Amino acid sequence: MSFLTKLGLSPKDHSEAPVIGKQKKKKDQQSPIRNNIYIRVLIILGFLTVLFLSIPQPSFEETANYNIGEPWRAEDLTAPFTFAIQKSDEEVAQEEETIRQSTAPIFHRQPSVHIAMESRLDSLFQNIQPVLQAYSTWKESDRQSPSASTKDSLNFKQKKNTSGVNISNQAWNALLQNYQTTMIDRQQADTKTAPSYQFIGSHLRDNIQAILNNILNDGVINQPKSDLEFDEITVRNLQERTEQTLNTANVRDVQQANQYAQYRLSQLYNKNITNVGVEIFNQVIRPNLNYDAEQTQARVDETIANISATKGAIAQGQVIIRKGDLITQEKYNALKSLAQARSQNASTTERWVQFGGDALAILAIVVIFFFYLYLYRRHIFMNNAMLLLVLLTMSLICVGSSLVYQFTDLSLYVIPIAITPIILTIIFDSRVGILASVTLALLIGLINSNSFEFVTATIVACCLGLFSVRDIKKRSQFFFTTPGIVFISYGIVIIGFTMASLQGWDPLFTDLIYVGINAIFILFTYPLILLFEKTFKITTDLTLIELSDTNLPLLKELMNNAPGTFHHSLQVANLAEAAAGAIRANGLLCRVAALYHDIGKMENPEYFAENQMALNPHDKLKPRMSALVIKAHVTNGKKMAHEHKLPELLIDFIKTHHGTSVIKFFYEKAKEQCDEDKDEIMEEDFRYEGPLPQTKETGILLLADGVEAASRAMKDPNYSKLKSLITKMVDSRVNDGQLSKTPLTFQDLSVIKDTFLNILVGIYHSRVEYPDDETEDDQKTEDKSEDTSDKANLQPDDEDWENRSRPPVDDYYNS
Repeated sequence: MSFLTKLGLSPKDHSEAPVIGKQKKKKDQQSPIRNNIYIRVLIILGFLTVLFLSIPQPSFEETANYNIGEPWRAEDLTAPFTFAIQKSDEEVAQEEETIRQSTAPIFHRQPSVHIAMESRLDSLFQNIQPVLQAYSTWKESDRQSPSASTKDSLNFKQKKNTSGVNISNQAWNALLQNYQTTMIDRQQADTKTAPSYQFIGSHLRDNIQAILNNILNDGVINQPKSDLEFDEITVRNLQERTEQTLNTANVRDVQQANQYAQYRLSQLYNKNITNVGVEIFNQVIRPNLNYDAEQTQARVDETIANISATKGAIAQGQVIIRKGDLITQEKYNALKSLAQARSQNASTTERWVQFGGDALAILAIVVIFFFYLYLYRRHIFMNNAMLLLVLLTMSLICVGSSLVYQFTDLSLYVIPIAITPIILTIIFDSRVGILASVTLALLIGLINSNSFEFVTATIVACCLGLFSVRDIKKRSQFFFTTPGIVFISYGIVIIGFTMASLQGWDPLFTDLIYVGINAIFILFTYPLILLFEKTFKITTDLTLIELSDTNLPLLKELMNNAPGTFHHSLQVANLAEAAAGAIRANGLLCRVAALYHDIGKMENPEYFAENQMALNPHDKLKPRMSALVIKAHVTNGKKMAHEHKLPELLIDFIKTHHGTSVIKFFYEKAKEQCDEDKDEIMEEDFRYEGPLPQTKETGILLLADGVEAASRAMKDPNYSKLKSLITKMVDSRVNDGQLSKTPLTFQDLSVIKDTFLNILVGIYHSRVEYPDDETEDDQKTEDKSEDTSDKANLQPDDEDWENRSRPPVDDYYNS
């Protein structure tokens, strides 16, 4: 029991048989779901529902596409009914701008400002009077007794500092000088005969008051007059509930009010007193007309809202445009006006009729796509999961286009339609991607205004884009090559249509900007593929490229634990990849599968000839047990593949890379060792459990595995021997029925043979003998001539060289 456990053949390992049975039962239970016709119908109906919901509201536009500057290609168009001509967006925008520039700003008059300024003026002069009196007292005291005037001086300074009159020292000096002169003149004058000398203060106050009244009556606005871009303003008095329009020349801002006051005072007083009056004026003046931005904007909005959307009408029966006429801006507006009028006046029946027409056209387009899948890609159509994947990717683009269509400012060129065909090309093949490109272009072009230009540009860009990912090797193809190709393809087609229709360059640059955004969106293809791989459990070339890295832990372990097997796998990978490329099969899949097909040998590497260095464990085993050990590497390989979460696609290669072939070496050995009835030796005990390969790639791997192993056992390989070996190996597999379930043809097999031969001849080509190696080579020749053992003369037609017992060391190196 311990020996069997060491080989991985204990009852615990044999328990895999019922496990496989459970998996098969589970798979059989899942199969009806995957192939259930009712589920398939639901998926198709769901896809059609998405398409029908993506159809925008009926626009009732003319079926012909038209742009300004192009000739009208349809028949003469007459007005089916009388309708108003809608103004163009440019005309409406121009009227709105005119309203904004012509609407006078609104100001509110503040009557309380006049009273407040008068009160402030009185307060200032009342505060000035005590300061002047204190000054007069101080000067009189200083004249009579200078030593006793200190107290009066301090009192004057205190009065001045606490007066609250914020004027300059020059103004104070002018006031004090005028007041002192007036007082002296009064003392010296004869009150009966001399004229009356009065202080200038009361006179100055009255003049300032008069100036303020004059200015406030005209109006003082609360913002610089230079900021006003209008010749008139609207003044509202909320108290009196009045509104009047004033010319801006008749109102002043604060700066102009200051200049006016200075001019008037200069006519009445000298320079010093004028400056005093101006400083007092500045402390008093306040705007009495306040700008109301909200009311102004409200009036602008109200006026804009009342703009008429139409400009005249076209009577029923009047010719709108004739065939061949150039579409001018005026004609374009008339066509758009007719479409809007039809949309507004259309009945429910007309709307349903148009919707039904769009639906029929969509069905016609989709039926072509479904027929293609059913006739030429039935494995996709019959697999509900794969069909769901295809229709889901197409639905995402259709939904995105319907969303973009809702925004009139966005162009359809922003829709990254190329994402879907690129994904389908990577997952399936380029033909599915091309048909998806044509289908999506037609669908979205139909849903969105029947744009022939859009359909053409999309088909060209998508087809060229998917060609760049047919053989995906590097991630840079997603991030640079493919987006660049899509952008250039779109650009060429758009430029061509622009030049042909003489539309001008402005629309071209706008479309190219949207195309650039479209190309950037293609960068999301890579994460979407990863998402679909995880969700639908599929294997793409991207995954295979990652698995082909020999630095991955599983391949590192194979290289360290079974170096001979690892080297054998590398050679098989080269053969399989080259053969697959020659018959247009998936070479990358063959290469990656070849790297992993023998990972099961890591469980017991010493039992396989390529890993043996000295002792041969099979010498101690019976042939039946040896065959059991050899067959176990397939079971162990499947187990390890599941543990390392390898894709099922690669696990199929592990299960089928020997098919149900016979382990011939041990089968013949068992018959030789049987002393009695050789019929007791059952061939089935020495056959692999299979299953048989069912694809071109699995069939190629089966052939490459056997040919590479047999070629290693050949003595002195040359072109003739290798050709004979390959022919015999391939023919024996065909005759044994190992390729009966694969789609490989005889032509394919002929190409595969030639490919194998070219590679093996290159590997085993003759080398130049160097003088230093003559002695060693002579010794090897003598050893070969002396070797008469049967095991030393193993023939390359022994089809399971890699699985048979390893010969003695000397004979092995001579073989």
